[in-house]
Amino acid sequence: MITKLDEIVEQARHYGPKRVAVAAAANALVLRSIKQAEELGLITPLLVGHRDEILAEAEAVGYQVSDDKIVHVAMKNETAPKAVELVRTGKADILMKGYLHTHVLLHAVLDTNAGLRTDRLLSHVFLMQVPTYHKLLAVTDAAINIAPDLLQKAAIIQNAVDLMRALGIDLPKVAALSSVETINPRIPSTIDAACLHKMAERGQINHAIVDGPFAFDNAISRQAALEKGIDSPVSGDADILLAPDLDAGNILSKNLEYLASAQMAGIVMGARVPIVLTSRSDPPGARTYSLALAVLLTQAPAPSE
Repeated sequence: MITKLDEIVEQARHYGPKRVAVAAAANALVLRSIKQAEELGLITPLLVGHRDEILAEAEAVGYQVSDDKIVHVAMKNETAPKAVELVRTGKADILMKGYLHTHVLLHAVLDTNAGLRTDRLLSHVFLMQVPTYHKLLAVTDAAINIAPDLLQKAAIIQNAVDLMRALGIDLPKVAALSSVETINPRIPSTIDAACLHKMAERGQINHAIVDGPFAFDNAISRQAALEKGIDSPVSGDADILLAPDLDAGNILSKNLEYLASAQMAGIVMGARVPIVLTSRSDPPGARTYSLALAVLLTQAPAPSE
């Protein structure tokens, strides 16, 4: 079982290098992380963007880019469709968001005729190494699904479970978060959490222990849970935190990153290939970890049904 992000990098090096199509690659932060991942033997990049802009940004970070690694497009709005095309046609194994907005990349991914969609819901997972927690912690969904309904939450959980199983966790523990730990019909997320718990018990969510509702303290601290009369195998030992909506997930993950010094990787699950998706402000290390995770996922078994 993998317990550190650096362990993901080390394991992924055994499977690399994988070909990565980078949409809108002409950015110093993006290219610095690509350079690092390439030097580690994780990837072979295909840098999609304007050739002159890519070369200028690469020179600024001391990255010598050969011409065969650049896929020239004249306009920035062409970068996402072109990167998706490279993956769809088998010229790349992984898709990566460069310096562009998430919705622009996902629009190309979800294109009915030219995208990478499957019958599964797309969802985002932040895999976080938090200094004050005893193992890797997944937070989902903080980037794609704004206000998921019950069935979408079940699909979001399944995607995160498949990711954690690829890291060697056979039966991930999922905490369905809310603002309180009791079921309250006035707070829809508590009803969803209770239903998700029962769905997992009845095999509608595979290979996971799901419990909730949990307030955040009860999910990560067994002592806090016991003080409130909650005795659950998930409390204090959660592998996955299911956010009630995108706002909560995004705030939680960025709080952990900026106030708790968490390191993170960001990945989109549910498409034909892993999609590396981090914030445009994230440091190169986050992108390198994300690329390593994507490489590891290319070796994972087929998703759970």
